[in-house]
Amino acid sequence: MGTYVNPGNSAFAGILNDQYVDKTGLIGLINKTIETPRRLTCISRPRRFGKSFALQMLCAYYDRSCDSSKLFRGKDISRDESYEQYLNQYNVIYVDMTYIKPFTDNFKTIVPYLSAKITEELKTAYLEASVSDELPAVMIHAAEVSGSKFVMIIDEWDAPIRENPEVQREYLEFLRSLFKSSGTTAKIFAAAYMTGILPI
Repeated sequence: MGTYVNPGNSAFAGILNDQYVDKTGLIGLINKTIETPRRLTCISRPRRFGKSFALQMLCAYYDRSCDSSKLFRGKDISRDESYEQYLNQYNVIYVDMTYIKPFTDNFKTIVPYLSAKITEELKTAYLEASVSDELPAVMIHAAEVSGSKFVMIIDEWDAPIRENPEVQREYLEFLRSLFKSSGTTAKIFAAAYMTGILPI
């Protein structure tokens, strides 16, 4: 398990140890978008709406590096027809933008930082993917080598724009390179899920 790549299910397990309102029905909705033109989902909600908890739930469900069947036993999603088909079947990349803020000089170096860190973890996990230093190319090869596409999960995707507008152009170009390219997006991602508070 890595910091960004396949982070596992421990965060969601901790959430379940407290009072928990079952919101696993969301997983069934995301499952319906997998490998479709609707595979990219962005949720814009005010703070304290449980967005981060939902992301930890999605990580636990899709992450192929762990077995989360016990965590979802008896939950709403376990009765969904898509439940077993997608449970722990994908590589997951999880990024909490507020977490990386201190390491990127108030987001000034966000693009090179994220590219380098995710690329490093992918090359460590999949040595055969070490064909390039460009993140999209490494992700394509990692998907091919592992036989699994990625589910990308980004918490507070809009934090860099809110807190340092100077990085907006470079950061949005980075996101476009991942999610807007007809030549690579479908090869890399089974789905993507981002949360933020700014309207799209």
